[in-house]
Amino acid sequence: MEQFGRRALRLGAAGLVAALAITGCSGKSTENSGGGDSTITLKVNFWGDMGLDQLKTKYEAAHPNVKISLNTGEYQAQHQDLQKKLVAGSGAPDISAVDEGFIVQFREQADQFVNLTDKGAGALESKYLPWKWQASKSAAGQQIGLGTDVGGLAMCYRTDLFKAAGLPTDRAEVSKLWPTWDAFLQTGKTYTDKTKKKFIDSATNLFNPILSQQPVGFYSEQEQLQMEGGPKVAFDTAMKALDAGISANLASFQPNWDQGFKKDQFAVLACPAWMLGHIQKTAPDQAGKWDIAAIPGGGGNWGGSWWTIPKQGKNVDEAYKFVEWLVQPEQQIEVFKTVGNLPSQPALYKDPAVLDYKKDFFTNAPTGQIFASTAENLKPQYLGKKNGPTRLAVENVINRVGQGTLKSADAWAEAVKEAEKAANS
Repeated sequence: MEQFGRRALRLGAAGLVAALAITGCSGKSTENSGGGDSTITLKVNFWGDMGLDQLKTKYEAAHPNVKISLNTGEYQAQHQDLQKKLVAGSGAPDISAVDEGFIVQFREQADQFVNLTDKGAGALESKYLPWKWQASKSAAGQQIGLGTDVGGLAMCYRTDLFKAAGLPTDRAEVSKLWPTWDAFLQTGKTYTDKTKKKFIDSATNLFNPILSQQPVGFYSEQEQLQMEGGPKVAFDTAMKALDAGISANLASFQPNWDQGFKKDQFAVLACPAWMLGHIQKTAPDQAGKWDIAAIPGGGGNWGGSWWTIPKQGKNVDEAYKFVEWLVQPEQQIEVFKTVGNLPSQPALYKDPAVLDYKKDFFTNAPTGQIFASTAENLKPQYLGKKNGPTRLAVENVINRVGQGTLKSADAWAEAVKEAEKAANS
């Protein structure tokens, strides 16, 4: 999806977006909610670019009595707004995207969502990666979401900026530059020393993919915070990047991050599949200047979302029809081709429409092959009910170091303190 977020980032989300979370519903609707007495309007909340613009038009043409209202907003704010509306008992959208970092939190409130198995979703289970299906299923067996995408990892890089720095540009040769994260940091130092420009967009966008590669994340399956495991490994590498001076310190999904793409303020960034759509949308004039290489350390998953239907909605049946339509192969393949989001249905990884697909924007990189191979081998972490707030708290500490308001030597103790606050909130 950005998130960072998917998607995700998909698309991962930077700490600065937390300030937006205290407002009500974030983002703005791209479709008015009118339509007359015979028209059903479905409000869909999400973030980033999930390929819905084209699908909205297609669905409405086939269903003239349905209008799709797309409400896009900030990653963190959308999740916190959903939580707020669930607590209030009203105001939730008809359909809400939920990212991997928050799915455990919301499946623990399964009584607030439509159990999609009651609508016939059980017939879709065999189509999904097993872990993707289970991640949105409550302990009592209630299925609160249908998976959209997964965030298999690679590295996107600017071939023109690499060439100017005397670095190789062929994706296989670039992949050889960084078999490990330490080698990646050294490549970044070489680039920065040669060009006097920053190599990466932000240290948080190293922290998240590195954390995803570790055996364990922030929480054990018993919901115990465990900072000394995977989080410490990822945090230490982020600090090394900051100390080396290779980070542009741009907060993800903020205006200055988008400007960083346009103004060549960094040359490489961690690239889950959903990130491809954001790059294309943000810097369309850079078509053919990007390519995709392997990620240091191999594998990992960052982002990936589900479509959920809050029980508060007045059009639950129509909402399910739309969600079920969205996850059908034809729509999933269209989203993949449009914005890069990789489906979470493994049969599609062998479909020639995915497997043979090459993206002109990314120097004809075989995106289907690159991301499908990572997705099939994923061993996702348990993320925990408080994973989203905890990640945000740690990202805030990393950003403070990048902004020069906290010394890297003092940062880990601060990160532990802030993570404990989030865990106990």
